[in-house]
Amino acid sequence: MPSNQPTLRAHSLTCVRGERTLFTGLSFEVVSGEWLHIRGENGIGKTSLLRILAGLSKPAAGSVDWNNCSIEADPSEYHRNLLFLGHRDSLKEDLTALENLEIATALDGVQISTDDALLALHRFGLRGREDLPVNCLSAGQKRRVLLARLLLRKAKLWILDEPFNALDVHAVEMLSELISEHITSGGMAIMTSHQEILMPNGRVVQL
Repeated sequence: MPSNQPTLRAHSLTCVRGERTLFTGLSFEVVSGEWLHIRGENGIGKTSLLRILAGLSKPAAGSVDWNNCSIEADPSEYHRNLLFLGHRDSLKEDLTALENLEIATALDGVQISTDDALLALHRFGLRGREDLPVNCLSAGQKRRVLLARLLLRKAKLWILDEPFNALDVHAVEMLSELISEHITSGGMAIMTSHQEILMPNGRVVQL
């Protein structure tokens, strides 16, 4: 395995919530061109694990390394390579789909044109809804606005919490294709999902 291959490693992670230990001694790695499917029952700690991997929470024990360095050593460098989408990520309801996407990419530190944002929304089936306030969109359409960031944020590692929630069959196929393109081009992904994900180069981490 090439030494310069981007790698995320989890070392003996333990997560505690209140007086309950959700998981302990959890270790794995994912490299360029691979993806992980985090599986487990509700409440077992899947979202907590993703937040630890994204550097948003700290484990009770263990560590997370990006390219052999702790993600705590240089958080800004790590986050330049990371796109995290939580299943509870929200939109500003009084703003349009286009405005929400432009704000999200600006917060990511990514400069895009309005045309780029529109193309991303169109690919996710939102043509004709770009200028509607988000409170006029369905749950699935709101989810598509959030997912459009994947087309605009050139991050190496995608961490996605239940990305297929609220999507219809066509949108699920479209998102699967997009994730596959990302993996094939040397990207990495870590996802939770209650359903099977039929994509190559994947491994399951069972909590």
